[in-house]
Amino acid sequence: MNVEASSGRPFTVVTDGEPGALQGAVVAIGNFDGVHRGHREVIGAALQRAASLGRKAAALTFSPHPRRFLQPDTPMFSLSSDRNKLRLLAATGLDGAIVFRFDAAFASTTAEDFVQRVLVGKFGVGGVAIGYDFHFGKGRAGSPNYLSFEGTRLGFPVDVVPPLEDEGRPVSSGAIRETLAQGKVVEAAELLGAPWFISGEVIHGEKRGRDLGFPTANIRLDPSCGLKHGIYAVRVDIDSQRVDGVASFGTRPMFDDGAPLLEIFLLDYEGNLYGKTLDVAFIGWIRHEQKFSSIETLKKHMMADVAQAREALKRSGKAFPMLGKI
Repeated sequence: MNVEASSGRPFTVVTDGEPGALQGAVVAIGNFDGVHRGHREVIGAALQRAASLGRKAAALTFSPHPRRFLQPDTPMFSLSSDRNKLRLLAATGLDGAIVFRFDAAFASTTAEDFVQRVLVGKFGVGGVAIGYDFHFGKGRAGSPNYLSFEGTRLGFPVDVVPPLEDEGRPVSSGAIRETLAQGKVVEAAELLGAPWFISGEVIHGEKRGRDLGFPTANIRLDPSCGLKHGIYAVRVDIDSQRVDGVASFGTRPMFDDGAPLLEIFLLDYEGNLYGKTLDVAFIGWIRHEQKFSSIETLKKHMMADVAQAREALKRSGKAFPMLGKI
C-alpha cells in the first residue's frame, strides 16, 4: 500500500508481505506509539544512516502493540491508532513502514530467527536503528547488545540511540500517557513534539448542546482512552480546514453520567458533520468536568470556557501535528 507523505512523495506500507520497494532499507524498529520526540531520534538515526549508504529508510513496527497481545486483560491507552501512527510516520521523511502482525506465531519467534530470517533473510536490511531499551524476540531475549553483535557478524550497521530527556523528564510513551491522564496536554505536546490528537467519526448524540446554544460534534473514543475527563481547548481538522473549538470529554454528570463521550463545540463554524471523520488536537486544559446547580449556571461556565479556549488557542499559534495522507 502507498500513502502520501507530507512532502507529496510516496510512502510505502508493507504488511507482512514481500518487502517490495523497501527491500534493503535501513529500518528503525519500535512500537512507535505516538511517534514522539524519542521515537523521532531513532527515526533520525535511520534516516542519517540510509543517506550515508544511499538506501531507503523505513520504520519496522507492530500491530497490535505487543502489550495488548501479551496482556489482553489489561487495558492499554494507545497514544495513536494504527492508521494515525502511519500518518505520523509518513510525515517524518521515511520512505515507508513495515508492519508486522503481532500474534502467537510472531511472539514465539526467537531473537535469532528474527535477525537471521526476517531482517537479513526477508528484508536484507541495510542497517538498523533502535532505542537503548529495545528488546525483541521470544521472552524479550534480544537486546541492543545482541543486535549490535549480530549486525557486526552478519554485515549490517546497528545504531543504538540513547534516552532522550526533556528538562529531566524521560520522553517516552509511558510518560506521555501519564501526562494525558492528568489532563496536562501542554506537557504532553512538549514530549510528543506536537499536540496529542485523536481521530473519530461524528455520531448523533442527545442534541443537548444544541438546546443549550452550544451544538456539538460527538465522537466516541476507544474505551481504553486514558485522557483525563474535563474541558479542553481543541483544534479540529475538517476536510483539511482547521477550526478551533472547546471539547468536553467525560460522562456528562449534569445529565446522565453515561459512557465517556467527546463533545466538541466548534467556534465560528457551521455545517453538517455527521459521518465525517475529524482529527482533534488537544491544545489546552480548561477545567474539570462537574455538575452545576442549574442549567443557567452551566451555560455561564460554558461561555467562560469558550473565552478561555480562544485565549489558549490564540497563544498556540497554528499548532497541529504533521500528518501524511492515507
